[in-house]
Amino acid sequence: MSQELTRPLPRTWWLKKASYFLFMIRELTSLAVFAYALLLILALWTAGADASFSTFLNSPVSVWLHVVVLALALFHTGTWIALTPKVMVLWRDDERVEPDLIAGVTAILFLMVTGGVLWLTLA
Repeated sequence: MSQELTRPLPRTWWLKKASYFLFMIRELTSLAVFAYALLLILALWTAGADASFSTFLNSPVSVWLHVVVLALALFHTGTWIALTPKVMVLWRDDERVEPDLIAGVTAILFLMVTGGVLWLTLA
């Protein structure tokens, strides 16, 4: 019985092409968003008990952390919206729905949900 040929893949394979690099950056941004979600859960958990954590949230370091995580989350969202037409192929009768239409509708829905969340939190 013959074995399947597997070529060794170098650890820097994602640095060879720009599309691979952007893919890895998008995947890493999901880890940053996850860590930020854990930070928010910790903030809610200690909201009434620990005043030092709320002091940290008002510090300049925390503000910069929020700005960086916002930028990473927006990058992740933008790349996800751009990938939506590749993942979700829609057909109307025998014609394929335009990928730009799918991405546009996804972006509009994202903006509507974001606006709704902002309205609920700031009202």
